Amino acid sequence: MFDAKKETERIVDFIRNYYKENNLKGAVLGISGGKDSAVVAALLVKAIGVENVVGITMSCESKEEDKTDAKIVADKYGFELINIDLTETYHAFKKQIHDLNVDEKMLVDSDINIKPRLRMSANYYVAAMYTHIKGAPYIVAGTSNKCELYVGYFTKGGDSTYDIGVLNNLTVDEVIAVGEYLEVPDAVLHKTPSDGLSGKSDEDKLGVKYKDIAKYMNGEELEEETKEKIARLHRNAHHKFNIPVYNK
Repeated sequence: MFDAKKETERIVDFIRNYYKENNLKGAVLGISGGKDSAVVAALLVKAIGVENVVGITMSCESKEEDKTDAKIVADKYGFELINIDLTETYHAFKKQIHDLNVDEKMLVDSDINIKPRLRMSANYYVAAMYTHIKGAPYIVAGTSNKCELYVGYFTKGGDSTYDIGVLNNLTVDEVIAVGEYLEVPDAVLHKTPSDGLSGKSDEDKLGVKYKDIAKYMNGEELEEETKEKIARLHRNAHHKFNIPVYNK
């Protein structure tokens, strides 16, 4: 039986110990308006103090609702929230690609994936900025959960890039349980998961439900078609999990 209180305490200890061992001060993370980033923010506030947590909203042709929900989270826990609009940056990049005369149909996935990569660049920029302002290291916190990671639902060089991961071994339901314990606002905690970029929910894009991914990982009964979909997603994402390095 998952104990949200005990798991929260373990995560908080993990964060505190890592910060102490490495003489770190603060954390920067993207606040998407969804449950994962909200739970990570709440955990960081509890672990290292609200004065050391900086959240960033990074609009990039995304829904205004996400920015509103991010503010709900920041107001709830009291951490600083910076708004950086990356839309013009994205369009400046797209203009350069447009000049190459590539068929736009070939650019759908590239367009979706460049946005989380721009966002992660912004996270690291702000982390470096605060490191100099505060005179001590700020690092970037990741917000991916176990279900997303298992099926490779992340972007290389985007949300796969971070300095500390705290939800990596928690399923979606476990993240929600921790969020309920930390009193994450319901409107955010139980919001339909989406990347805020493609106009689709996570489960629509994946073609499987997060609950079924958790069941698959736990060896529970599932329809064969669902099992094969999840297994295929995991297989196809192998190149994301380990970067091959030649050893002479």
